[in-house]
Amino acid sequence: MSHIVDIFLQPGRVFAEQKERPTFLVPLLIVSAFAAAFTLAYFLSVDPIWYLDHAIAASGQEMSAAEMEQARKFMPGAKVMGYVGAASSVVVMGIVMVLYALYFLVAGKITGNAVGFKHGLSLAAWSSMPTILGSIVALIGVFTMTPQTPIESLALLNVDPLLVELPRDNRWSTLAKTFSLLTFWSVFLTALGWKTWGRTSWLQGIVVALLPNVLIYGAMALYALLK
Repeated sequence: MSHIVDIFLQPGRVFAEQKERPTFLVPLLIVSAFAAAFTLAYFLSVDPIWYLDHAIAASGQEMSAAEMEQARKFMPGAKVMGYVGAASSVVVMGIVMVLYALYFLVAGKITGNAVGFKHGLSLAAWSSMPTILGSIVALIGVFTMTPQTPIESLALLNVDPLLVELPRDNRWSTLAKTFSLLTFWSVFLTALGWKTWGRTSWLQGIVVALLPNVLIYGAMALYALLK
């Protein structure tokens, strides 16, 4: 359990020990639990009637009054969305970890480093630990927010709203609201783990750590440019 603290203070020590005995369940459960707690807390605190109108408006579809009323009838309530969203965040987190583990497995074969699937899961899980800081900040925001607060405005460590506040119809809005500054921390931890396990250069570790983010956010940036 000391790894939970050490990953923030002595990450090199954690990855050195993970090389011999890789684990992933504890960090995966912690990251998933915080994400689920934030989602559930938000939907149990938000004004449900306001949220439905906000969600319809955020969809970008132009609707008549009759169509909006019909949409309200079919949309699940805020509490239902909270429970479903909390469960979904756990499932999605698990899927993301598996995909990253597969990526590290392939990257290991390409670079000549022996990175097994379990090691890949370990690297993905432990390097994602900084995201709990974002969840904690967002949870604090939930407990201090007004009931009519958009969920995206609580991600206070994302580019939007930390550095800029873009309107929903701005082409860069989705990217700014998605990109967290904690990503840089996670990239550093991933590069450190890769370098520690394979005794590679920092350059290789950084390239391996950055590539998925470059592809994901690069695609989002390209979509924004073509919009």
